[in-house]
Amino acid sequence: MTGVMNDTKNSAVIEGLFKAGAHFAYSKSRRHPSVKSYIFGAKNKVEIFDLEKTAELLEKAKAFVKQLGSEGKQIFFVGGKPESRDVMKNGAISIGMPYVAGRWIGGSLTNFGQIRGRIDKMLKLMDQREKGELAKYTKKERLLIDREIAKLNLFFSGMVLLKGMPQAVFVIDPRKEKIAVDEAKKMNIPVIALLGSDCDISEVDHAIVGNDASLGSIKFFVDQLVKAYQEGKSSAKTA
Repeated sequence: MTGVMNDTKNSAVIEGLFKAGAHFAYSKSRRHPSVKSYIFGAKNKVEIFDLEKTAELLEKAKAFVKQLGSEGKQIFFVGGKPESRDVMKNGAISIGMPYVAGRWIGGSLTNFGQIRGRIDKMLKLMDQREKGELAKYTKKERLLIDREIAKLNLFFSGMVLLKGMPQAVFVIDPRKEKIAVDEAKKMNIPVIALLGSDCDISEVDHAIVGNDASLGSIKFFVDQLVKAYQEGKSSAKTA
């Protein structure tokens, strides 16, 4: 009976992956050798992922994320490409996680002390402005401070919750987010990644091969991992 239930669950996941367009890879000429075994075939010169294998990788990543959730650990969401920004931001906010929804600032992990200093400065200036404590400055000085707050907010607003090293980093397209992935590896932080066929699967710890370029596909994977974290968190409360 359990086997039948697992087959049904797996079929539902594969159907969801297909509807989300997760099966679309890139052309063969762009394929990284490490992804070859995850390719099912090709259609109109576009390669197609084997969704059964994608589903297996997704389940393994979800198990890891669920464990993090049960332990109350922190995952740092990183999505710089336009298609991923809002999805990653919303996913992170829904479970109270830090995020970067835009350009990665070099040193965000490897030089965290300095980055945290910038975040704390932003929070201090925002607090002073809210309390009216900036009234002592001239109009020109207040304008410059407002501009500084806006700039700091643009780069660091999503990282306010990051008080120290996260227990995992979740990226969309590790090829694009290579600096973030490299920094995580230097700091011995596990990397979870949704990656297309042009990425090196060996570069990350918990790889999920799938369409990393379309909004629908990215949202499907992010929603799945967010749900897994929530399930882990809930299981810890009821234990």
